[in-house]
Amino acid sequence: MQRWTFHIALCLWLAILAGFKLLIRPPMPASVLTIYMVLVTLGIMIFVAANEARFQAFLAPLKAVFEGRAPKLVQALVLAGIPLLAAWGTWLRTAPSYDAPFEARVVHPQPPLAMQLSGKKLNLAGLQNPLRANAADLDKHTVEGKRIYYQNCFYCHGDALAGDGHFANAFTPIPANFRDVGTISMLQESFVFWRVATGGPGLPKGAAPWLSAMPVWQNFLSEDEIWKAILYIYAGSGSTPRTWEEAPKK
Repeated sequence: MQRWTFHIALCLWLAILAGFKLLIRPPMPASVLTIYMVLVTLGIMIFVAANEARFQAFLAPLKAVFEGRAPKLVQALVLAGIPLLAAWGTWLRTAPSYDAPFEARVVHPQPPLAMQLSGKKLNLAGLQNPLRANAADLDKHTVEGKRIYYQNCFYCHGDALAGDGHFANAFTPIPANFRDVGTISMLQESFVFWRVATGGPGLPKGAAPWLSAMPVWQNFLSEDEIWKAILYIYAGSGSTPRTWEEAPKK
């Protein structure tokens, strides 16, 4: 078995690389793949070098090629393959990309002081979810919000509110992941209400280029229905809305 150490190590390395490339979905970034393969290479080399006889068996095919003792075809393939691999790696790093250029955008756009809702002006500063005022009906409103969410929102934001719905990958940017601690847990419910009610078209110019595909939900849902859906989004994702800071008492 030691005689075939080099070939076994090479096949194992290639099998692990193929597993990372073909079996993991979504595909891991190239930088992460590189880190993993460096660790795999180190692990294989440590195992090979742990035994002197095994290490010499590993080096034997390489010595045979570079000392001219291997078959001519093998020597030609190896000696031609090294510069070809180097050229291929260089081309991969310098080849033009067909991906859309990166456009920086703010994480949470600045909301306006007020918004239009069904023909009336709604002040956002200090606005609270009115359905939280009555604790006795809170569970009922949350259950209704769950129904509203699954009828309208889960196609994009996902069954588990993680931004991975059926249509999520069709959008750039992808829908918000409500389970991410950097999203709704950082926001007041008034902010979420504004984003849901006014959708992508309601974003301020300062948020460009956001390119949000969010519909203007106030055209399809009532004010109460939007607040109920927000109740479920917080409850279903295990998040707590950020509260407004109260003015210090004099």
